[in-house]
Amino acid sequence: MNLASREYSEKRNFHRMQIGSPVTITLPDSGEEITGKCLDLSGGGMSVEIDRVLPAGIELNICIMPPVGLTPMLNARTQVNRVESAPNDTCVLGLEIVEVLPTEAVAE
Repeated sequence: MNLASREYSEKRNFHRMQIGSPVTITLPDSGEEITGKCLDLSGGGMSVEIDRVLPAGIELNICIMPPVGLTPMLNARTQVNRVESAPNDTCVLGLEIVEVLPTEAVAE
């Protein structure tokens, strides 16, 4: 089967894993932190739900904390590629992973 004959949902380069883990977003310019939930994760990006709207095109630093007892966390520089409104006055951001950062770059 070639790429053109696949369903749209099957055309991704990476499969998405549904994870639902807490995420901390840091705005690089101001250092402001926003908490949310990582809905899904793939090799190239993720979907994150937060309680405010951020503009497409900006870069964010993301830290995903796995459930207790599991490691490692994911610390990455991302770019907002998609912004969608969601139920309960939340927003879902489609983020592209630009660079995976070392875990020691996370502020304690």
